[in-house]
Amino acid sequence: MIQEKGTISVSTDNIFPIIKKFLYSDHEIFLRELVSNAVDASQKLSKLASLGEFNGELGDLKITITINEKAKTITISDNGIGMTADEVKKYINQIAFSGATEFLEKYKDKLDGKEIIGHFGLGFYSAFMVSQKVELITKSYRDNAEPVQWVCEGSTEFELAPTIKKTRGTDVVLHIASDSEEFLDKNRIRGILEKYGKFLPIPIEFEEKIINNPKPLWTKSPAELTDEDYIAFYKELHPFAPDPLFWIHLNVDYPFNLTGVLYFPKLRNDFEVQKNKIQLYSRQVFITDEVKDVVPEFMLLLHGVIDSPDIPLNVSRSYLQSDSNVKKINTHITKKVADKLSEMFKKDRKEFEAKWEDIGIFVKYGALSDDKFYEKAKEYILVKNTDQKYFTLDEYKEHIQALQTTKDNQLVGLYTSDPGKQNTYIVSAKNKNYDVLLLNTLIDNHFISFLESKVEKFQLKRVDSDSIDRLIDKGEKIDSVLSDKEKEKLKKIIEKAIQKENTTIQVESLSPNEFPLLITLPEFIRRMKDMSSHGPMSMGSFPIEPVITVNANHALIRQILQQNNEEQQKKYIQQLYDLGLLSQNGLEGQALTAFIERSIEWMGEKK
Repeated sequence: MIQEKGTISVSTDNIFPIIKKFLYSDHEIFLRELVSNAVDASQKLSKLASLGEFNGELGDLKITITINEKAKTITISDNGIGMTADEVKKYINQIAFSGATEFLEKYKDKLDGKEIIGHFGLGFYSAFMVSQKVELITKSYRDNAEPVQWVCEGSTEFELAPTIKKTRGTDVVLHIASDSEEFLDKNRIRGILEKYGKFLPIPIEFEEKIINNPKPLWTKSPAELTDEDYIAFYKELHPFAPDPLFWIHLNVDYPFNLTGVLYFPKLRNDFEVQKNKIQLYSRQVFITDEVKDVVPEFMLLLHGVIDSPDIPLNVSRSYLQSDSNVKKINTHITKKVADKLSEMFKKDRKEFEAKWEDIGIFVKYGALSDDKFYEKAKEYILVKNTDQKYFTLDEYKEHIQALQTTKDNQLVGLYTSDPGKQNTYIVSAKNKNYDVLLLNTLIDNHFISFLESKVEKFQLKRVDSDSIDRLIDKGEKIDSVLSDKEKEKLKKIIEKAIQKENTTIQVESLSPNEFPLLITLPEFIRRMKDMSSHGPMSMGSFPIEPVITVNANHALIRQILQQNNEEQQKKYIQQLYDLGLLSQNGLEGQALTAFIERSIEWMGEKK
């Protein structure tokens, strides 16, 4: 052939996709695109050989990346299919004409489409994001093919001429622009290759080392893999993480293509630390770890890999949100995870219970976020009581039915968010043979209200939010030892002793075994307060009015009322009030000091 010059064919119909896809992209994407093209070239040749359309020596297919800091060049080389001069004119000079697309069309009856990455034909031109000049030196696999060199300096003009190249394949030489010389740093390039090419299906050589794993675990059949294989791959993804609890191997051919492995990690209470640990790939090329539009929100707590050839490399968030295949993938993954958990629960409940501390947050989060997931999960959502026993929701309703049903036929579940600090109230509940649930994870504040909305005639109340007789009101009236007049007198004594505004004081006829004085917050206010401490909502302007409940039937209350010494009455009331605050972790500062001094003083008086 003779040397020729020409103009690259660019129309308004295909220049805008370039601008749209690359103008705001990270410039490092250029390396992913060019390496992906080299992978395509290698896989095309391998496929032609398997179809009997290439009878030459295939050899070891490999992609090599080299940096010449002195010449300020990066070269991406492959020994794949190569191109003739006519193919260069067709595939390089006509922007957005995809060679991969044409190849797929030609062999559509013999290919499943998974092997070829570059469906869009624009990736080559990402080279100009970092280059002032690009050279392409290529030789086709075809017999007697002549090698050619294509050169372009970032305009629509190019030169195409014969050159010398002994072996088939393509070298893309990037002459790096002055504002992109960061990419001449070997560590920078290694980082990009490890990010985007860690699992590419063709070996990638950089600095005389193969840096990728061409056959990652998710591309293999589950039948040929052991537990050790899955754990080793998890360590490859997350070197410093504890071993996963279990995993799900995804392998779908219809109605979309999807492979991958999702791991259940040991979850912490810090959701944000756990998120963005799922990597999205397309034909083993890394796309992103921002997968919230591919998987449901709660699935972001899982770790692992999802690979689908139905998702293009140059993907935008709007694409992910609107694409039908992505929506199908989302639904399928939810179903697979729900089914896996159901299988584990039915197969070995004890083992499932042993894992609940780690997976419970995930299951509750999923139930809160996704109604379809809840419908599947409600059979294996577990609750645990303070005796460390587990129940399904239906089992727990049956467990408390006899003793914890109110006069209005409402089932009341009692719970503690801190068994250490709320132990006094737990003991009071257990003295009546009531059961107390342990609901103390970050998500439980929200999960409590969710359960009440899903389980008919069922209410949850924190064990320290009122007196035990009022928490589960069975309509059993307890006669008061005090008269109405005495109650009013007692109320005034208390008001004068504690001098607290916005505080409700109620004198109730409770069991003599109940505490003489309780300080509580109504359940609703408590929930609002607890949720605000874990979220953006502030309770600063929200009226928080503690309720003081005085047990009219307690012997100590009668004793205080009968005191003739007003100062002694005040001392007793202050001591009981401080004990009530102490039981709610509300005694601090000067009030705590005064309580301690008063207690020491009393101990001295008793000698």
